[in-house]
Amino acid sequence: MKHLKIILPMLSIATATLASTPVPTILSTDIGSDIDDTWALAYLLKSPELDLKMVLTETGDATYRGKITAKFLEVSGRTDVDVALGISNPEMSDRYKTQRPWIRDYELDTYPGTVHQNGVQAVIDFIRASEGPVNVIAIGPPPSLAKAIALAPDIAEKCRFFGMYGSIDKGYGGSPEPSWETNVAVDPAAFRVVISANWKSSTITPLDTCGIVSLKDDNYRRIWCATDDPMLRALIENYCLWAPLVPWGHCDYFTQKSSTLFDTVAVYMAYSEEFLNFEEVSFSVTDKGFTPRDPNGPYRARVAISWKDLEAFERHLTQRLLGEK
Repeated sequence: MKHLKIILPMLSIATATLASTPVPTILSTDIGSDIDDTWALAYLLKSPELDLKMVLTETGDATYRGKITAKFLEVSGRTDVDVALGISNPEMSDRYKTQRPWIRDYELDTYPGTVHQNGVQAVIDFIRASEGPVNVIAIGPPPSLAKAIALAPDIAEKCRFFGMYGSIDKGYGGSPEPSWETNVAVDPAAFRVVISANWKSSTITPLDTCGIVSLKDDNYRRIWCATDDPMLRALIENYCLWAPLVPWGHCDYFTQKSSTLFDTVAVYMAYSEEFLNFEEVSFSVTDKGFTPRDPNGPYRARVAISWKDLEAFERHLTQRLLGEK
């Protein structure tokens, strides 16, 4: 199927406008593989500008991801948030269930809030029933979100989309060479559907900006020592359990700093732009998960292309997680 080129106006969204009232928000996430999704969920829950209503689990074992989400919400005192189980494919091996020790004895039917077995329909129903705009923050491969758009393309018109996807000019770890990016590479077709939807606005953070974020030194020590906060205690518990099980790399630094917190930038963009530089970019999407610049490319989005002040964002993130700002 040929994708039509979507022309989006260059948007300048003032921080004050984004932050004026809490915006109903849906989080689409593959929580339970990389720990950064759990950091992003905690950050979202600590952001008063964003009114989290639903978490949609994406790819792999939806029940496993749903259990982590439900238990984390319960520990955080946020059982008002719905858990929506998405599409359970491709098959997920146990080696990628890196947070399974934390939910070994947890059952979804004990969650005091609502669990939707058909998460795709739950997303459609929620957006259609909403009176005003909805934020969709997507931080994982998006087959469930893509299916929702395919079934109900009208829902995109009510939503502002913020995603963690792609690699424009830089790759992992700030590499000067663009890379394939996991959230795109897992399901390029789904990403193409999502990025070409008729959103009210579409903004992404690629590896160029999200791939160099981490908390270290005093920022990290303050989070590590915040044992009186149940949410942060659960976050660090999950990080400590995740560290020895990482299938794609060795993590022996979890007592000194965080891993790369890719997904937190997508949450940040949903309420502020103070520390980022943006550019409207046309690009292509390859079957291997690359998103190269392409003046004639069929996809177009507003891209957080570089940092104005990365250190200021990392301080801000720390303060938000600690409930100081």
